[in-house]
Amino acid sequence: MTPQRRRTFDRKAGSFRSAAMGLGVAIAAVVALNGAKAEPMHGIAMHGEPAYPADFTHFSYVNPDAPKGGAITVATLGSFDSLNPFIVKGTAPIALRVNNYVFERLLARSFDEPFALYGLLAESVETPEDRSFVRFTLRPEAKFSDGQPVTVDDVIFSLETLRAEGRPNYRSSYAKVARIEREGERTVVFHFDDSGDREIPLIMGLMPILPKHIYGDGRITEASLDVPIGSGPYLVDSVDPGASVTFKLDDDYWGKDLAVNRGHYNFETLKIEYYRDNNTMFEAFKKGLYQFHNEGDPTRWSTGYDFPAANDGRVVKETFKTGLPKGMGALVFNTRRPVFSDIRVRQALIRLFDFEWINKNLYYSLFARTQSYFHGSSLSSHGVPANELERQMLGDTIDDLPEDIVDGSFALPKTDGSGRNRRALRAALALFEEAGYTLQDGKLVKSETGDPFTFEILVSSRDQERLALSYSKSLERAGIDVSIRLVDAAQYQQRRQTYDYDMIENRWYLSLSPGNEQNFYWGSDAAATDGTRNYMGVSDPVIDRLIEAMVAARSREELEAATRALDRKLMAGAYLIPLFHTPEQWVARWTTVSRPDKASLYGTFMETWWSSDAE
Repeated sequence: MTPQRRRTFDRKAGSFRSAAMGLGVAIAAVVALNGAKAEPMHGIAMHGEPAYPADFTHFSYVNPDAPKGGAITVATLGSFDSLNPFIVKGTAPIALRVNNYVFERLLARSFDEPFALYGLLAESVETPEDRSFVRFTLRPEAKFSDGQPVTVDDVIFSLETLRAEGRPNYRSSYAKVARIEREGERTVVFHFDDSGDREIPLIMGLMPILPKHIYGDGRITEASLDVPIGSGPYLVDSVDPGASVTFKLDDDYWGKDLAVNRGHYNFETLKIEYYRDNNTMFEAFKKGLYQFHNEGDPTRWSTGYDFPAANDGRVVKETFKTGLPKGMGALVFNTRRPVFSDIRVRQALIRLFDFEWINKNLYYSLFARTQSYFHGSSLSSHGVPANELERQMLGDTIDDLPEDIVDGSFALPKTDGSGRNRRALRAALALFEEAGYTLQDGKLVKSETGDPFTFEILVSSRDQERLALSYSKSLERAGIDVSIRLVDAAQYQQRRQTYDYDMIENRWYLSLSPGNEQNFYWGSDAAATDGTRNYMGVSDPVIDRLIEAMVAARSREELEAATRALDRKLMAGAYLIPLFHTPEQWVARWTTVSRPDKASLYGTFMETWWSSDAE
């Protein structure tokens, strides 16, 4: 960083050297700057300018001439008991929560940029340099599947309803809208509070738009299997509660010719089937009951594709490189529980996880160990010493971090893979002793009371159970009696949403442009709110302020520094036992479906595929 650039950042950020005040000053300074005049744009990027020009015709990772028609069935684990994806009550199909199938957004995401959005329901977006407001102008042709136009009233209704009644992530983000302004028949302006959240204009662009004339009667607040009405390319055609949901392409879909949609949504019929466990699901794939399988099991990837359809070429295996962080898959400590409240206990349990033995004996040594929350990207602190900007952001709290975390040399404990690593066991028992536990008659007990150290690992699949059982063997050698409870998907989801567990396995999928969702993952407010993804219960004001700095970052340099600082704090907190990741995206497909030649930065995904029969 040049001296002039450093002075500019210091002037915006204030001290940053005081953990109690610095980041708050930075956020206030960002908001205090008056931005330049807003101009209507066809898209918006989190940092810099959108990569595609206003007259682009399609994204680079699609086949713009993909034929329409045919059918595809895909599979997922779990269950559902509602078609309302916006509230905590009940469990809805993830396709209704995440995709634009039924409920569209004002803007659509490009998947070959870190975070850029282009007009969907909105034909233009405007925001000033300080991002204190955002203006959306709706497309006049946008309409819901019942033929009613998408209006400013629908946009305002969606915000007010989701902010008051929606899932915690909606309530948290949309609370930053301080005022709504209507400008004419097709334009709405959201004015934001003084939090300095530079991501919030993009978050508003991704807000699902609900038809007020359908949901204005209050039904949106209830779990229901009523067929949802939205503006998207698909209609819900049929539902088998808990088992499957089938979507049918809307022949009268208003947005079929938009550049952001070209090459997408090619199947006439899309069916999503739910399975209780991975093995049953894969057996269904082998029989052709679904056609697209994202593989995460290296054992199966190595040996499981020896079946007739794979041998004669009707099923093909493919790998795709991505530019994404590998995500954090982990065994998660629920620090709300007293058993995991002491960091030394958590550090000891991390040492007892024998990755090398598990990887060799369970996974054919095909996994790589995850060493960072943002492993494999420029956002990771692993192998990277803290630079001056990070040190400013961490302030005096940097002195509380282990030196190997600060200088980037930290690595998770490595064993000899024998399954009997005495060195790791001695180190773990020493930490337990510091925390007030001793080994008596082969059992780890509380020194003062003699109560045994024990906890439960909650799992929802045989794969999770197998991993937990393997880990439990190492725990037994330390005198720890761990119980493993396998529950069905619905019960698991309910207990996970209310944090009713000691330890679970979870994976967070992290992007190249992290922002507001980080509050939902690791923020203090999320720790005390049911239905968030702060499963470990971390509550740390420094982490909160680093997330604020990420959201307020004006450049990629500032975002990367804030994210690496957050990564160091999370790794130092020992809130989970990092597991492993696949080095590439592994996909198997039946040749009855085809895909584009080029994958996106995020990998390949089914929305851009098409039926081979339609070619």
